[in-house]
Amino acid sequence: MIAMSSRYSALALARHALTGKPWARAWRSADPKPAYDVVIIGGGGHGLAAAYYLAANHGIQRVAVIERAYIGSGNVGRNTTLVRSNYLLDGNTQFFEHSLKLWEGLSHELNFNVMLSQRGQIVLAHGPSQLEVLARKGNIMRLNGIDAELLDRADVMRLLPYLDYSQASRFPIHGGLLQRRAGTVRHDAVAWGYARAADRLGVDIVENCEVTGFVRDGDRIIGIETNRGRIAAGRTAISVAGHSSAVAAMAGLKVPIESHLLQAFVTEPIKPFVDHVISFGAELFYISQSDKGGLVFGGHIDGFNSYTQRGQFPKVQSVAECAVALIPAISRLRLLRHWAGIQDMTPDGSPFIGRTPLRNLYLNGGWCYQGFKATPAAGCCLAFTIAHDAEHPLARHLSLDRFERGNGHDEYGNGNWTYRQ
Repeated sequence: MIAMSSRYSALALARHALTGKPWARAWRSADPKPAYDVVIIGGGGHGLAAAYYLAANHGIQRVAVIERAYIGSGNVGRNTTLVRSNYLLDGNTQFFEHSLKLWEGLSHELNFNVMLSQRGQIVLAHGPSQLEVLARKGNIMRLNGIDAELLDRADVMRLLPYLDYSQASRFPIHGGLLQRRAGTVRHDAVAWGYARAADRLGVDIVENCEVTGFVRDGDRIIGIETNRGRIAAGRTAISVAGHSSAVAAMAGLKVPIESHLLQAFVTEPIKPFVDHVISFGAELFYISQSDKGGLVFGGHIDGFNSYTQRGQFPKVQSVAECAVALIPAISRLRLLRHWAGIQDMTPDGSPFIGRTPLRNLYLNGGWCYQGFKATPAAGCCLAFTIAHDAEHPLARHLSLDRFERGNGHDEYGNGNWTYRQ
């Protein structure tokens, strides 16, 4: 049986309201079949997106998404929902702009409202040198057809009057860079929308199915072992944010990825106050306001390897200090909750999408701070790579062997990057 749910529309909603019956499940609870053309390990946003694009763009429908828990239990449900394309380095600039364009049409494509809110993002500069870097980034963005506006101090004061502009402020604000098309997306809706759309195209979504090993034939992967039995696969992809190195090790691969905790925070709800996404140039801190009224923010990783999904209190303090230094008016708000996601960290802060040394095995991981905003493009590129056994043109600079070639891609540090193929 395929496609348990019907197409959503205003007419369908009205008709269903008259029946008094509950809605059908959004996707099937599939049992694993003995064999598939493609098996994707990981039922997060990237894995579900890849499965959907394999069926929608490449006509490959014998696909299974294997999730050890339930859909939405990993990082796709543990992030601060920011989407943007204000990147500096060649390769990243084009990749994330492609992703943002996919975000802009995703609700219509999936027939599911992902709640895209293009409220704009402002990256703040706290000194003349930072403003020069933002000007350079803005120029690169505009040369690539991406919207960008350089703001001086007066512009920022007009758009964000609630920041600390006083003489006593810890970090004087000199200006900023605005991307109006940036914003937020409802993370749960992304998981549900991709799962439902993939299901409608025949993809099996197998939940509560943990991978315990790989089946090898020489240098080729021909299937996986799970707690629900062996599954043969023509091609297999690893897309397990936070556990990439552990799962890859089951296949005998040692990848340059560490697992770290990244915390996110939500305050008690208040009236509409922060109407943009704001990035604090003095520290890796970002804040926005949700539709429910809570302020959503985050900062740096906790700084040590862990798989616990539980954050540490010292980071709570340092991130809260950033929030209050930037917006003193929120100092008396109470934190409603905080949580940690397990994220992959690579030596250069950039991910991997591509083939591995083992034939028919592909890797999508190492997304560091960038995973959620990359969801549509990462899924699209991974699907292309699986279907054609070749890296997508937008992701060639993110291949697993780039360190062997000396082509690190350090967006955060804007460091030595020599990629040209």
